[in-house]
Amino acid sequence: MAAELRHMDVGFQGGPVLAVKATTESYENLIKALDDDNAARWQTIHTEDSEILVDLSQIVYVRRESGDQKVGF
Repeated sequence: MAAELRHMDVGFQGGPVLAVKATTESYENLIKALDDDNAARWQTIHTEDSEILVDLSQIVYVRRESGDQKVGF
């Protein structure tokens, strides 16, 4: 069974934003690593078609869609 993918934006110092569809596990691992002062500097984000290594020391924010997407009124 395929992993659930949700849109996530990762903002970096200087302004660049990485917009990806990432697995729930990647999101949770990224948040845990950002909260852990002893985590490795580099973290892997697993997306729908690739793996991306990010430098935790350069991340300013992480935004993830709520998953409660609605169509119509």
